[in-house]
Amino acid sequence: MMLIAGTIPNKDIPLTLGQVKLEEGFLVADGQCFSRIQGTGAMINAALATINHLKLEPPQVLVVGDIGDGKGSRELYSYLIDNIDELSPDVFVMHYCLPIMALMKQLCKAIENSKKRPFMIADAGAMYAAKGAGLASEFDIMTPDPSEIAFLADPKATHPAYIAEHLFKCDSSKIPEQIAAAFENGSAAKLLLVKGKTDYIASDGSILKTVKEPDVSTLEAIGGTGDTITGLVSAFVYAGLKPQEAAIVAAKTNRMAGKFAQPTPATKVGQIIDQFPAVFEKYLCEWSEVCYK
Repeated sequence: MMLIAGTIPNKDIPLTLGQVKLEEGFLVADGQCFSRIQGTGAMINAALATINHLKLEPPQVLVVGDIGDGKGSRELYSYLIDNIDELSPDVFVMHYCLPIMALMKQLCKAIENSKKRPFMIADAGAMYAAKGAGLASEFDIMTPDPSEIAFLADPKATHPAYIAEHLFKCDSSKIPEQIAAAFENGSAAKLLLVKGKTDYIASDGSILKTVKEPDVSTLEAIGGTGDTITGLVSAFVYAGLKPQEAAIVAAKTNRMAGKFAQPTPATKVGQIIDQFPAVFEKYLCEWSEVCYK
């Protein structure tokens, strides 16, 4: 079972656990509807589109509204701390939530004491919490963007807003150096997929692969296209691909979907995700050791 946990920027969404589906343009879990084109919703939408294509069991999601006051995030952490053993996911993905380090420590302890350790993926606030708590290496994959890899590289920062000025101003040519620093500082997951103009897949401080093509510069202006990569890599791990392969195929898929969509700055991320099936039909057998038809 795959479990995706994260907050939704809608204060009216109660803590909700259930298998997710897409209905009339919205994601639905346990009767609750939420957007498929924002934050955690975009990530779930990308994962669901991939999993549906591969004809796997749809993921369970644990979502709750949080508009920045942290109430929903605390509910999310607390539920996971109390129930992660019973939930027993094979793949566990944490996404947008306030980076509450003390609760992340409790959650990682609960996972350590559970019957089964899941494959663990973090992005956004969950990634910040793991790094700030000194627990980044407990995760199997993290998916930072260029500013977030600078945050992981800074040994003193507990949040991207507090990155040392010299790191924050670095250009993209410094990303390989920052990747090495993040691993050296113990502030990286076992595998990093760094999203940007060039996507970097790295482990143990070494860059294993870069993905640059197709170069669809318009994607940079579309909110949520980083969240879609996290959804893709999570789904491919759930499908049984090795982490490095899952990361490479995720990066290629996201770029190719952007090319297929022919986006403008007005394009919504849902329109990119809608291209995934066409990309899979044309390229997945070529890109992956496991061919899904």
